[in-house]
Amino acid sequence: MQMTKSGPVYQLTFLPKLLPINCYIIDEETELTLVDAALGFNAKQILLSIRVMKKPLTQIIITHAHMDHLGALDAIKREWPDAVVSISSRDARILKGDTDLLPGEPDSPIKGGVPKNIKTQPDRLLEEGDQIGSLEVVNTPGHTPGSISLLDTRNRFLIVGDALQTQGGLAVSGTLKALFPFPALATWNKKIALESAIKIKNLQPQLLAVGHGKMMANPLQALELAISESEKKNWH
Repeated sequence: MQMTKSGPVYQLTFLPKLLPINCYIIDEETELTLVDAALGFNAKQILLSIRVMKKPLTQIIITHAHMDHLGALDAIKREWPDAVVSISSRDARILKGDTDLLPGEPDSPIKGGVPKNIKTQPDRLLEEGDQIGSLEVVNTPGHTPGSISLLDTRNRFLIVGDALQTQGGLAVSGTLKALFPFPALATWNKKIALESAIKIKNLQPQLLAVGHGKMMANPLQALELAISESEKKNWH
């Protein structure tokens, strides 16, 4: 595991050279928020990282319901039973294993590592604009129907789950890059993912924290290029 710090955001990266999978610990001064929960066998290192920081874990937020973002959830919840688990109301259905589309949603199959055998169910269902500590919920669907991003209102750092990736170069979810992992192959709807990337750019984030790849400071120019590439590949 590799830990990288930027302000109050700690990025934990598992298999950094081979198959980078990230989760994040957000320092809220007197307590901690965990964003995503990697894979099941990463639980021990996540829990150790929390313990070392010597503050209570009070919140666990899942950006979207894929197994590489919630595999260690049960183990972490056992260790911190009072931590409030949150996920979007839409992806809560996927967390339960329900991949049926809702009326009005595009007829694209829900892809990726849909949860199996995750016992923990959310304590809180999130909607656009909800606040958890310093983090504001932003709906950024596309990778899954209920994917969310989290804007740190202290510094405009944005944790985007798999709405974007930086592994292999900044790319919109659904745009294939030639380095593992391939979140593009697990993307539900490319058109909606592109709309979410434009929404992210309009938030003027000062830092992007992604599910796969390194954090990126001052990302606006790279975001413009990634959006342009997505538009050319997918819609021209």
